[in-house]
Amino acid sequence: MDGANLSVVSEFVFLGLSNSWVIQLHLFLFSSAFYMASLVGNLLIVFSVTFDSNLHSPMYFLLANLSFLDLGVCSIAAPKMIYALFRKRKTISFGGCITQIFFIHAVGGTEMVLLIAMAFDQYVAICKHLHYLTIMNPRICVLILAAAWILGLIHSVAKLAFVIDLPFCGPNVLDSFYCDLPQLIKLAYTETNRLEFMGTANSGLISVGSFSILIISYIFILVTAQKHSSGGLSKAVSTLSALVSVVVLVFGPLIFFDIWPFPSSHLDKFLALFDAILTSFLNPVIYTLRNKEMKAAMKKLCHQLVSYRKMS
Repeated sequence: MDGANLSVVSEFVFLGLSNSWVIQLHLFLFSSAFYMASLVGNLLIVFSVTFDSNLHSPMYFLLANLSFLDLGVCSIAAPKMIYALFRKRKTISFGGCITQIFFIHAVGGTEMVLLIAMAFDQYVAICKHLHYLTIMNPRICVLILAAAWILGLIHSVAKLAFVIDLPFCGPNVLDSFYCDLPQLIKLAYTETNRLEFMGTANSGLISVGSFSILIISYIFILVTAQKHSSGGLSKAVSTLSALVSVVVLVFGPLIFFDIWPFPSSHLDKFLALFDAILTSFLNPVIYTLRNKEMKAAMKKLCHQLVSYRKMS
């Protein structure tokens, strides 16, 4: 086809989750409720750790940063999805789509590294507890956080390298509610089989590799704790159960997207919705329900906010 007859795509159209007004209303109520709950829950954790001196430790420092990342996760795609639910034409600009992909992978990559760092923190706390504060000193914590963000950004830029120079001349319809990289590649006006394979292999290797590292780390911590004492094992099981739950919530949908050989539009959309909204809501719930210090700090912060509001 003559290049002069091709028009460059300036926006993409989302098919969304459903065309039924009843289903869209339920999705609006469901998504809005859990999005607000995710924001409130993660903000409470961030502010509780920041303002409560009892929580100024490496473990809570990493937890607060995980909650900060969860704020980003739930705010990348959910607000636009909620806004567009009742719009007849659901669109996003080309630049907006690229920006969305960038932040999805930057925040997601950073979260993966941070979860591995939290596993290392638990290993030191349980198996090297006498040297915990020496190993996990403030300087190391800041370096870990900086390394997580740098690796997350590198991961995101590497992902964008797959699409940034591709020609998009139509069609421009995405069967999703956010900019999904594999679907976007399929819309490129070129042969995409090789790019799709490389993208899937890259994502699968990273997600499955990170998940495997975390699970092996947790098993090693449990075995090491059992050798020390039965009390150490029970403490390790109690502490790691929350981390394992979060890891499964984070990596479960990602691994399914990357390696499941039989794609299903409806199941993919459900898991994408779960990953975009519910995971960010469940993470603070899991940590606060299993942590007495965090619950006490959050109650204290809520009481202070109520008292301040009454005084004003």
